[in-house]
Amino acid sequence: MHSTHRRRLILFIIVGAVLFYFSSRVGILRLYQGSTVSMYVIAIGSIILLTGYSGQISLGNGAFMAIGAYVAVLSQLYLNLPFFLTFFVAVLGAALAGLVLGIAAARLTGPYLAGATLALAVALPSIANLFPALGGEQGLGYDSGNAPALFGEVARFKWLFWISSLAALITCLILQNILKSRYGRVWKSIRSNSVAAELTGVNAPRSKVLAFILSAGIAGLAGAVLTMSLGTVSPSAFPLSLSFALITGAVIAGISSLLPGSLVGAVVLVGMSQLVGTLTTRFEIGDVLAQNLKELIVSALLILAVVFTPNGPGEKIREMRDHRRHHSHGGHR
Repeated sequence: MHSTHRRRLILFIIVGAVLFYFSSRVGILRLYQGSTVSMYVIAIGSIILLTGYSGQISLGNGAFMAIGAYVAVLSQLYLNLPFFLTFFVAVLGAALAGLVLGIAAARLTGPYLAGATLALAVALPSIANLFPALGGEQGLGYDSGNAPALFGEVARFKWLFWISSLAALITCLILQNILKSRYGRVWKSIRSNSVAAELTGVNAPRSKVLAFILSAGIAGLAGAVLTMSLGTVSPSAFPLSLSFALITGAVIAGISSLLPGSLVGAVVLVGMSQLVGTLTTRFEIGDVLAQNLKELIVSALLILAVVFTPNGPGEKIREMRDHRRHHSHGGHR
């Protein structure tokens, strides 16, 4: 087991080195897109934990992202916390909100749970506009600190890219270890058959609440990363469509595949934004179609993924990798 953890750590160090190498060889646009991909990797990871493993459908993780973002900004603004500490406070704030909602929704399943979390996602922007301390529609500014001089001419964008990439790498490493541990197995048993799991001694409501807390905390971190990239937080940064985009990205990539699933889903979501921008620039597209083109393309990809790879491309890749590993071990015997 220790060797498995060691291999994962080495792999993540190698990935970090590769990111460092390429960050010095790409322009501002690619660095910004890389930061956005990292944010989506974290956010989709929260969906994979909650829905893919514990079987709880949440349409409110965009709201937990907003809570984490506002907590990060407010802790910096009113408590003068250092930049990096605001990330930890964002995780704690969103996790606390997840605890409250998780306890309230512990006995809810399926569409009832989805409806409860959807209500949070719908209500939160309106609530944020009610309090002047939250900046209203204009929002509040966020200071991500000064970039070290070694980052060169595009210092700020490299700085943001590296912070977001580091946050994504650490999150994936921790999540991977949690999902492969006893907790992951318990959540899977609850997802498959909660009654049978309880007969074996599993406290299903408590385990579901724990999954909700962890998922909300991770989503809160994603919200803080997004706010760092934008330099501000406002209700418009966390629309209802964000929560649906996270679910779509997770399903397209494989709802129970953290890696490479979350990365595949993140790249798809970021790539769709660029594709839509290219199409609307080169072709004469009506305003209504242009505004909804991204959702149409992503929905089409979602349908294709469900038809041809029901568990998502990410899950298919993981199955092929496990199959090769199994045969390689068999060949050595």
